[in-house]
Amino acid sequence: MKTSNQVLSGWHHSEFTHEGVTHPVYRRGTGPLVVVVHEIPGITPLVEQFANEVADSGFTVAMPLLVGEVGRGPSGSYIAKSMAKVCISREFTTMALGKTSPVISWLRALASTLHAECGGKGVGAVGMCFSGGFALGMMVDDIMLAPVLSQPSLPFSVGKSRAADINLSKQDLERVVERAAAGCQVLGLRYDKDSLVGDRFSTLREILGDAFVAVELPSASKRDHSVLTEQRHEPSVQQVLGFLREKLH
Repeated sequence: MKTSNQVLSGWHHSEFTHEGVTHPVYRRGTGPLVVVVHEIPGITPLVEQFANEVADSGFTVAMPLLVGEVGRGPSGSYIAKSMAKVCISREFTTMALGKTSPVISWLRALASTLHAECGGKGVGAVGMCFSGGFALGMMVDDIMLAPVLSQPSLPFSVGKSRAADINLSKQDLERVVERAAAGCQVLGLRYDKDSLVGDRFSTLREILGDAFVAVELPSASKRDHSVLTEQRHEPSVQQVLGFLREKLH
C-alpha cells in the first residue's frame, strides 16, 4: 500500500494496487476490517458519515474511492458524470448477465491484505447502489463473514433478466451458495419501490434461502433509494451496525 497525505479529517489516505489497478483508499478506526464501498456519485458527506459510524462501532474501516470525488455532495450533473464513468469502465459489469464485475477481484485483494494486518475472525463489507452487490462477490473468500448489500443496482435493470441478475459468474455463484449453506448470512436492504434494484431480492431469496436477511422498506416516493445515506432509514443503519458486530466481534 502506497501512503500519501490525509484528505478527510481523521482518515488515513493511501493507495492500493492489485493487478495493475490502483485506487485511493481511506482508512479509519481499529478492530476487525469492514470495507465500505460508496455509491454513485462518490464519497459524499453522508457516505463519510455512515463510514464514521461504522468505525466508531469498533471497526477498522477501509473506504476505497472507485469513481467521483471525496467530500462533494450529490447533484444532477455530478451523478451523471460518475454514472458515465461507471458505464465505460471495464471494472464494472453494467449490462452483461451472469458475470462478476472485475473490480470485485481488487476488493477481495484489498480485504485480504488489510485483514492480515487488522486480524480478527474475518471481515465485513457494505456496498451501496452500483456497489451494492460487491459484498456478495467478495463472499467467495472464507474471510468474508458479514456481507451487506444496500440497494444493489448492477447490472442496470434494463429488461426482466437484468433486473433479476445478481452480478455473479456461474462459478462465483456456486461458491456463494455453498458458503450460505454453511451458515454465512447476507443482509440486504432496499426501498420497495426502488426500480434500480429490480427483482434481485427475489433471486437472492431463491438462491440463498434463509441465509438471506431481507430488509424491504416502504417507499415514501419513487425517488427513495439510498437506505444508509441520502434517504437514510435510522433503524436500518442500526441493524447494519448490529449485524457487523454480531458477525465480527
